[in-house]
Amino acid sequence: MQDKQLLIFDFDGTLIDSVPDLADATNTMLKQLGLPTYSLETIKKWVGNGSRVLVERALVGKIEVAAGDLTTKEADYAEQIFLEAYSNIETSKTIAYPDVDSGLKQLRDAGFTLALVTNKPIRFVPKILQSFGWQDLFAEVMGGDSLPTKKPDPAPLLHVCEKLAIHPDEAVMIGDSKNDILAGQNAHMDTLGLSYGYNYGQDIRDFHPTKTFDNFAALIDYLLTD
Repeated sequence: MQDKQLLIFDFDGTLIDSVPDLADATNTMLKQLGLPTYSLETIKKWVGNGSRVLVERALVGKIEVAAGDLTTKEADYAEQIFLEAYSNIETSKTIAYPDVDSGLKQLRDAGFTLALVTNKPIRFVPKILQSFGWQDLFAEVMGGDSLPTKKPDPAPLLHVCEKLAIHPDEAVMIGDSKNDILAGQNAHMDTLGLSYGYNYGQDIRDFHPTKTFDNFAALIDYLLTD
């Protein structure tokens, strides 16, 4: 991949394991609403489409939310409770996956441009980046609400390419979920999948990324030697 200039990373499930904090905020919301709470493993399967979809899945207790399951008013109210709960959490349980910190710095030092495109609301991203000392690693950072559409729509990826004046052919999308792979494919760029993150219980390989890795160290080796 030495012919590539730009590496676009997903955040949750790719670089960081944030599910413990997201689960705490979700269960805080559910308790406040007098609803049953769920295990970390269950909530993990609901993460990846942004806060609104996570809230809706928690309210109905399943991954597929059908039309008519919730009113907009119910979801709006619950989402505000969730966002407040999450903003009050110090993200102390959010950790970087093994080899991510050193790996990102290796890629930067090797001359790659790094960008971050997440479906997490942008207001929560700077604090987490700061906590890991990553605030200067990424040339562009996009949240799930930075544009009118989010992954799997290719718009955030194409926006990053345009801002950095890098053609999509010279970019790679790297992530753990089908939203990442589909966004990259929709943007006509290569995609690299990571199997350890959050993909709704599905194997990332089912979505045919260009290549898949079981750990971040293997991804780094591939990017630096291929």
